[in-house]
Amino acid sequence: MNTIKHLALSIALAFSGQVLADAADGLPRVKVGLVAPPQVHAHEQVAPKEPRVVQFRLVIEEKKMVIDDQGTTLQAMTFNGSMPGPTMVVHEGDFVELTLVNPASNSMPHNIDLHAATGALGGAALTLVSPGQEAVLRFKADRTGTFVYHCAPEGMVAWHVLAGMSGTLMVLPREGLKDPAGNSLHYDRAYTIGESDLYIPKDKDGKYKDYSTLLDSYADSRETMRGLIPSHVVFNGRVGALTGKNALTANVGESVLFIHSQANRDSRPHLIGGHGDWVWETGKFDNPPLKNLETWFVRGGSAGVALYTFRQPGVYAYLNHNLIEAEMGAAGHIVVEGEWDDELMMQVKAPGPITSQE
Repeated sequence: MNTIKHLALSIALAFSGQVLADAADGLPRVKVGLVAPPQVHAHEQVAPKEPRVVQFRLVIEEKKMVIDDQGTTLQAMTFNGSMPGPTMVVHEGDFVELTLVNPASNSMPHNIDLHAATGALGGAALTLVSPGQEAVLRFKADRTGTFVYHCAPEGMVAWHVLAGMSGTLMVLPREGLKDPAGNSLHYDRAYTIGESDLYIPKDKDGKYKDYSTLLDSYADSRETMRGLIPSHVVFNGRVGALTGKNALTANVGESVLFIHSQANRDSRPHLIGGHGDWVWETGKFDNPPLKNLETWFVRGGSAGVALYTFRQPGVYAYLNHNLIEAEMGAAGHIVVEGEWDDELMMQVKAPGPITSQE
């Protein structure tokens, strides 16, 4: 009976794949070169007249990564070598054609579950690739929003995700973003902020362990993860990934789109000194954005979006307002250049001796 069910599923998938291929065959094809976060590849905010087949290539890379200034290491699994993986952008009605490559130098099988896709476990059932293999998946982006994607091999999903294998796919409305009144919203820059909770095992002396290979780290990592207490909570793969020389940049008057994903736990993004002018907490653009938020909520396993126009120069802190997690690494900076506006804020008196009376 199971054999018959599997055969029927294979026939159904093959048939649906042929229908999908026919629907996409006559459309223009666009090959996109992906970039590492926090950057987002160049894209149009308003779609061309007709849908396209947008081609992406993700290469799985297993590698050791340093995650803090103390030299703590993680045996990581990544898409295109970064944590999180690159953000991919298409428009509603486009077809996403994704080539997933697992080089022979890797040690593990991998796949991809795209929360934006419909059927076959988000594509995970059709993309399981062993080292030395690649698979090509095509699906229609039939709903707008930001969606998490992640690796999802049976029995090892948590380990692969928490070791770095997640990212975001953004499906823009064909007419671009709108406010609740239908007015167009534009952004000058887009940044990806991928938040990760990491679980680095410790030895009997309380020091973080370092492992020679990915497989060597599995048993200890699995046990540590099940304690549900992260050792680090970070943006873009390591403590300080978005501070200092790596800080994000903007200018006064520019509108910045912040794409914030968390594939495993809830987060509470907050921009100190700024706001969420327009916020899609669930990341779904068919729902009207919320206005003027101080802190917003990103559910684990999803990606939220906030749009803010900077009005003052200076260094802004962007962080998880669970402040304990911010201290663990979930914080970054945006350095904004421009002219100061005294009407918005000014120092009436600098700190000094007390002279005022009741």
